[in-house]
Amino acid sequence: MTSPVSSHLRIPIAAFLLCAMASCVELRAQSAPAPAGTSTDLFVMLGSDIDRPGLLPRANYNIGIGHTFAFLKRDPIGDELTFGYTYENSGSHGFLHTNFGEHTESAGVMKNFALPKTKVVTGYTWVQTGITSYTGNAHIQNRLDSGVSIGAIVHCNNNNSIWIQESYSKVVTVPWYTTASIGYTYSW
Repeated sequence: MTSPVSSHLRIPIAAFLLCAMASCVELRAQSAPAPAGTSTDLFVMLGSDIDRPGLLPRANYNIGIGHTFAFLKRDPIGDELTFGYTYENSGSHGFLHTNFGEHTESAGVMKNFALPKTKVVTGYTWVQTGITSYTGNAHIQNRLDSGVSIGAIVHCNNNNSIWIQESYSKVVTVPWYTTASIGYTYSW
């Protein structure tokens, strides 16, 4: 069963995705080929956690920066180092925000890879770890947070792309959770 918030958001999210994909295809047709080597990515992602137990949907906002290194292209672990900040609603009710938050600063390694028969869409895996702080209680609680992600990047042109990702995360002393996200990235 879907919550009233998630069922009302489906149509605007679907419309946004269709418009973004259409503009990506149009921009991609007009742009020159991407340069090889290094790049820096600034990303903003919005998503929803599905917390265990109980399958409770919660807001998840992420902003960060990553840098791809040309000499790491053949490395099986990753070719992009990332740093990010994530806010997650960890309250017992509500979706967007409550007084109880989870704030995470993380570092990660991302591996970008080509998908067969397309140059517009690429894939990636992403391993991250960091410190998360739970706020809203009498004392701030700091915990280790680790996660793995898999996703696809729709390249609009050399500088703009849309990311779609699924993540699995685990915080010490807290049940695991998954996050589905969509985001925008500007690369230079």
